[in-house]
Amino acid sequence: MDRDKAFALLAEHVSQPGLLKHCLSVEAAMRAYARKYGADEELWGATGLLHDFDYEKHPVPDPAAKTGHPFEGVKILRDQGYPEEMTEAILGHATYSGTPRTSQMAKCLYACDELCGLVLALAYVRPERFKGMDAASVEKAMKKKKFAEKVSREEIGQGIAELGVPREEHFRTVVEAMRGMQEELFPEAG
Repeated sequence: MDRDKAFALLAEHVSQPGLLKHCLSVEAAMRAYARKYGADEELWGATGLLHDFDYEKHPVPDPAAKTGHPFEGVKILRDQGYPEEMTEAILGHATYSGTPRTSQMAKCLYACDELCGLVLALAYVRPERFKGMDAASVEKAMKKKKFAEKVSREEIGQGIAELGVPREEHFRTVVEAMRGMQEELFPEAG
């Protein structure tokens, strides 16, 4: 798996800084889980990086017609020869696709996607971004329904259940992975 090639594909389709940061965040979380499970870090990272690359151009899905996000992105990935394990995981992260999450990679992608959105939103409102952020900080943010209200707490909970890891451990894994990307996510923070 070529990270430069995957990033070039992402950059070709994504111009919104927030979406780019989200994709980078999910990449970091997926790499952390690949290390944890002894899986292919490049494949898992690329899956996280590209899971939403079609969202900006195709935000409205039509599951019956299999169009919109993530269907359009998966068509592109398949045309470019990306592995089926990746495309199935990407389809599975969208509950409306009807694609079951059977692989560990698919379960991790689903568990990390919405949580990365919440953690990224939390970092935006903290002057020190990820410094000092921990599982308790995330739990507190989860309880504030108006904070990052578009982030599905239900999907975060379902993802944790499917992944089968303790909630606090999952929060900690994602925060630590994203903390390692702070320079790339928030270059102004130094």
